[in-house]
Amino acid sequence: MAQIRIENIRKDFGSFTAVQSSTFTIEDGEFFMLLGPSGCGKTTTLRMMAGLELPTSGSIHIDGEEVAQKPASQRDIAFVFQMFALYPHMNVGRNISYPLLSQGMPKAEAKARVLEVAKILGIENILDRPVGGLSGGDRQRVALGRAIVRRPKAFFMDEPLGALDAEFREHMAEELRALHDRIGATTVYVTHDQLEAMQMGDKIVVMNHGVVEQFGVPQDIYDWPATMFVADFIGSPPMGFLRFQGLVGNGADRVRLGDCDIPVPVQREGAEGALVLGIRPEHVHLDDAAPYRAEVLAAEYLGTTQIVTLRTAHGLIKARLPSSTPVRAGEQIGLRFDPRKITLFRADKGRALRSAANERVLGHG
Repeated sequence: MAQIRIENIRKDFGSFTAVQSSTFTIEDGEFFMLLGPSGCGKTTTLRMMAGLELPTSGSIHIDGEEVAQKPASQRDIAFVFQMFALYPHMNVGRNISYPLLSQGMPKAEAKARVLEVAKILGIENILDRPVGGLSGGDRQRVALGRAIVRRPKAFFMDEPLGALDAEFREHMAEELRALHDRIGATTVYVTHDQLEAMQMGDKIVVMNHGVVEQFGVPQDIYDWPATMFVADFIGSPPMGFLRFQGLVGNGADRVRLGDCDIPVPVQREGAEGALVLGIRPEHVHLDDAAPYRAEVLAAEYLGTTQIVTLRTAHGLIKARLPSSTPVRAGEQIGLRFDPRKITLFRADKGRALRSAANERVLGHG
């Protein structure tokens, strides 16, 4: 397996820039997620890493070797696609062994390797079956087996679970992560599903319009989004935003919303003008004594919890509350926010201000 280092990678298609100067490192053995909405550049980034697209500029290092201008066949990677791409005229065993036999491996050695992989994937009992009659999950396992059997430096997966139904997709996500942990592979995985990325990934790159918005571990990205896009894209429901005009000084520990002072983490940089206070639903609390007021618009029952939509003078936000908490549409209530979990953003650029709480994630100065 291998470390993969991406430095200032860029891809232009004529006048359109699909990926803009992306830089990040995937450590040896990591399960790494490329996450973002359709058209954000994540698949183009993966294809450049795999050698299926040549970058306009920048460098790609796999296991210390510069490979940006090398074809895919010289990069020692395995690719798993969303639509499986199996050979319909071959049975399961022949599909898995094909990469080995095409490279000239003796049949006996290839057969032993196929049996080893089949046991890992739990498909040793279907090796003689045609792939046409298999379920979606088994076809995905065969596609994975064909990739694993080569023992490449890295596995690249482009929405590999996208064709499965929701329930089975969640099951296969758990299997994929467990498989990764067993074989210690370096895995790069493209998805638009933020829940899938949070569930499976060791690290996540969040992309938007060809730009890396944030790079880090799932917990840091969730707790301390670097931009309003990340805050809105990650989380279900996403972070709520309260927009206001104000001044935040370096070292300030509160902001003014209307007539109310709201405690915030100590700020490491100042800003003024149009600002945004961001807060996750689970950090919004009802408090009759709190001066900041809101109107209850609706409550969505989710079993042990409920999602309550609240209208304030500065925008709509949601609160995640115990389902036993009584709320009634139309009532006026006080809101209290966990000050340790608030992020302030510049409204014009959507960038988070550095604070005592998030400076480890966003950096200094």
